[in-house]
Amino acid sequence: MKKAYTTRSVAARIDADPSGYALLDGPEVVPHPGDVVLARIERLGNHTRLESPVSRRQTLFVGDEVLVAYGHRYAPDQFEAEVPADLGPAHLVAAGGVAALATAKHARIADATALRPLGLLTDDHGIVTLERFATHRLSVAADTARQSRRPTVVAVLGTSMNSGKSTTVSSLIRGATRSGLTVAAGKVTGTGAGGDPHGFADAGASAVLDFTDFGFPSTFRLEHAQVRGLLTALVRELSTPDVDVVVLEVADGLYQDETSRLVSDSVFREVVDRVVFAADGAAGAVGGAEVLTRAGVPVTAVSGVLTSAPLAMREAQSLLSVPVIETAALTEPDVVRAVL
Repeated sequence: MKKAYTTRSVAARIDADPSGYALLDGPEVVPHPGDVVLARIERLGNHTRLESPVSRRQTLFVGDEVLVAYGHRYAPDQFEAEVPADLGPAHLVAAGGVAALATAKHARIADATALRPLGLLTDDHGIVTLERFATHRLSVAADTARQSRRPTVVAVLGTSMNSGKSTTVSSLIRGATRSGLTVAAGKVTGTGAGGDPHGFADAGASAVLDFTDFGFPSTFRLEHAQVRGLLTALVRELSTPDVDVVVLEVADGLYQDETSRLVSDSVFREVVDRVVFAADGAAGAVGGAEVLTRAGVPVTAVSGVLTSAPLAMREAQSLLSVPVIETAALTEPDVVRAVL
C-alpha cells in the first residue's frame, strides 16, 4: 500500500513492525475524523498523486491501495467535503491523504479521485487513529500559553485560500533568521500536507509543528476549544528558551468559521503579539484589516499575493494606515525587524 503524509506517525510504526494489524469493515462501521482507513483507488480525478510520509509525490494508479485518514475538508479553491456516515464510496479530497465525501467543488477543477474504503485499520487497542499515534498531545483545558518570558509571536492570516499566507510566513522566517534571530514556526489550522511545514524549515525555522503533529488530518469542523487548544499548544511547544520569534499561519479566510471564532477569542489577543495580513487584492486587504481591528486585533503590516501588482499595492496603501510590504521584501533583515 502507498501511505499518506497524514498517516506518517502510523506508517512509521507499521514500517518498524507490520504485525498485529487488521481491518474493520461492515455496514455498521461509522468512520470518524482521524480514523485511518485502507482504501482502493477506483477512479482518478483531481488528485493523481499522493504525498508520502516524507512528502514525495507518489503517482497513483487505478487499483492502488492507499493508507489515508478520514477528515473533513474546507478548500474554496478545491473541495468542501465531509466524513461519511459509513464505509461506502468516498473521495481523496487532499493530496496529503484525506478521505471524505466531496459535497461541492470549484468549477475549474476535476471531480475528486474516487476511493473504495476496504476497512478501518485496527490493532490490539482498537481502531487506529491519528491522535493515538500522534507525537504531541492536545489539552483543551484553559491555557493562555502566557509565560513570564516567551518569544514574540507573529500570526499570519489572510483573505482566503491562496492569498499568500504560507509564502508570507516563509519570508518572515527568512528575514528574521537573516537578522540573527532564532525562529520557530507552526500552522494552527488547515488541511494536512507537508509543503508548508517543509517550506518553513527550508526558510530557516529551527523547529516546525502543525495540527497534524497533534493527530488532526484537518481542522475543519473541530470544536472551538480544540482549535484554541492548538493555538496555545503550538505557542507553548515552540517557545523554547533559545527561540526569539514564533511565526504561526492560520489557514483560510477571516469568514471561515474556525478562523473567525479563533480571532474573536480573547486568548488569541493574549498570545499573539503581531499580525501580518495576506491579501489577494486591495479590497480584501482593507476589508480584512477592518475586520481584525473590530475584533481588537490590530494589523502590523499587509503582504501576500496583492504585492505582485504595484497598482493593487498602491490602492491598498492609499486606504491603510499600516505598511503594505512586498512578500519578497520581508526576507530583508531591516524590513522584518520593523515588522517585529
